[in-house]
Amino acid sequence: MNKATNVLSVEEAAAQAPYPLFVPFIMAGDPDEEATISIALSLQEAGAHILELGIPYSDPLADGPLLQRSAQRALKGGMSLKGALRMIRTMRERGLTIPVVVFSYVNPVLRMGEETFVKEAASAGANGVLIPDLPMEESSFISELAREKELSVISLVAPTSAHRIEKIASQAQGFLYCVSSLGVTGTRDAFPDEAYAFIRKVKEASTVPVAVGFGISNRRQVELLDGVSDGIVVGSAIMKIVEQQQEALVSAEKTEREQALNEIKTFVSELISS
Repeated sequence: MNKATNVLSVEEAAAQAPYPLFVPFIMAGDPDEEATISIALSLQEAGAHILELGIPYSDPLADGPLLQRSAQRALKGGMSLKGALRMIRTMRERGLTIPVVVFSYVNPVLRMGEETFVKEAASAGANGVLIPDLPMEESSFISELAREKELSVISLVAPTSAHRIEKIASQAQGFLYCVSSLGVTGTRDAFPDEAYAFIRKVKEASTVPVAVGFGISNRRQVELLDGVSDGIVVGSAIMKIVEQQQEALVSAEKTEREQALNEIKTFVSELISS
């Protein structure tokens, strides 16, 4: 824990969370900066343990259509990596106390400069970074920079990296993000049978909690993963509500904004309640 801010590290939050460790993903700047801050605080209130803050990017390799539209709206509104990091500082000032993991593709990081990115992320109040298109074999430099600033580097393991599970798991920090199935992000009605065997294999190799993402959208899926994984990462299902409620989330009427935020909290409560 950071004694100055009372914010847990990613490792502490992941280790202390009961099932399901809940890691929601939201896109910075969608539908606007103020709404993103309110959504983050609402997710914390609803029971989130760690927040993934997505950086909008024009060529997101792993994002499905829904997150691509979300990123386009955020970019159109002027959001940037620098703006998103600045937003974390405001989130902290407004009362966000859960760890924040910055989710960015590698190009925006390289454009800013790896040293500047890590320095500004830590200074803003971030606790970790996740760069999905940065291969583990090429991550040593940014991992060293992150370690100096006490930022966790979150690792991804996907079905396509099955032969590298042990190697990836051995370097995992905080929690290990397990991609449930092939393809891009997006809600799925069910996982293929082979997904459970893959997740169990990842769990056996990992010394940190394993959170499953890509497709989590309903309570039944969360129940089926109990005993298989330690937690869930949920992005598209939340951003689908944001897309549906985008006008209400930026409304001048406080009641409309609160109703939209309550819809997100209700979805989360139903998803993770025991």
